[in-house]
Amino acid sequence: MTKKYDYLLVVIGCIVAIYASAESKQNTLILVVGIVVLMFGLFRISRTIPNKKKEEENENI
Repeated sequence: MTKKYDYLLVVIGCIVAIYASAESKQNTLILVVGIVVLMFGLFRISRTIPNKKKEEENENI
């Protein structure tokens, strides 16, 4: 459930950012909110990726 939520945040952020920049007069606030939601979703997704250095250290021990 959490991964679906994270990917949904990324998709919503992309849609909002594209919508904000597609208008003839850009709404900066909506664009910033879309980018913040996108980055928050990406941050949550990247947290679940294991650290490569820790894996290499465990293999060396």
